[in-house]
Amino acid sequence: MTNKEKYIEFCKTEPTIPLYSRPWWLDCVCGEKKWDVLLSQQDTNIVATMPYYMPCEGIIIMPPFSQTMGVWFNPVFEISNYARNLHRKQAICECFIKQLPKLSYFEQNFNTEFTDWLPFYWNGFRQTTRYTYILESIENKEILEKNLSIKKRQNIKKALEKSHLTVKTGVLIDDFMKINMQTFERQGLAPYHQNRLKRLIETARQNRCGEIWGAYDTQNHLHAAAFIVWQENCAYYISGGNVSQFLNTGGLTFVVWTAICDIANKSKSFDFEGSMLKGVETFFREFGAIQKPYFKIEKGNLNLINKIKLKMSILNN
Repeated sequence: MTNKEKYIEFCKTEPTIPLYSRPWWLDCVCGEKKWDVLLSQQDTNIVATMPYYMPCEGIIIMPPFSQTMGVWFNPVFEISNYARNLHRKQAICECFIKQLPKLSYFEQNFNTEFTDWLPFYWNGFRQTTRYTYILESIENKEILEKNLSIKKRQNIKKALEKSHLTVKTGVLIDDFMKINMQTFERQGLAPYHQNRLKRLIETARQNRCGEIWGAYDTQNHLHAAAFIVWQENCAYYISGGNVSQFLNTGGLTFVVWTAICDIANKSKSFDFEGSMLKGVETFFREFGAIQKPYFKIEKGNLNLINKIKLKMSILNN
């Protein structure tokens, strides 16, 4: 079996593999032939993994709609002695770095549990700290409500009492795609990988681990919507927005809040997927989420030829 085949089988029984690193997700956002994985094994047991997206030869980058990837360590093989465990993980990372294909550029965001990037530093990589916001223990609605900002409380109240909105699941994909497009247009940006997003929604629904929540008024007009995916340990906000004519009805806040409450019986926590944009960061933080740092690790540079090659490869996927 290839590493990829072993990894696919392993993921079927390992619940702690991060959602963004699961085979079904990678097939959707990367394309089945554009991703691979490095494995560290002890006998026949998988000790650590490092999936990666290579859209064209010599370039590894983050796939669309995926906040983090990087190295995952199997919790079964944790050692109680801190120094020995740290050394073990550093040695695994050193091996992974040596196994990477020959590259002109590398860029990956590592998950929030990965805290030691020294092996990458020692091998000429550079690091930027980024942030996400996570709600922990979402099953306790009383605490969630207590931690909401005053502004979020007001938006939810407005949605209920003034805009008379009701949140439903099962929003039509085409309706959601229109909202997604309007959100980018308001920022003067081109829509982001629309075909892949549509494929991701369809697959998540088929796997019963993703849904679109939408806020509707009494005339059944859709005001806002959010696409969210989940697994047992965490749910993730992937994409969302407001209909342009309904920007001030409290719809998006109400949608996200309702989705969090609904998902509390499916997942233990909720990851807002982070943003370095000030306005987006504020929107997430005001739900009472905890700021969590993660590493963006890079090496090399993209010259003009590689940028063109990368753009063409992504467009053709």
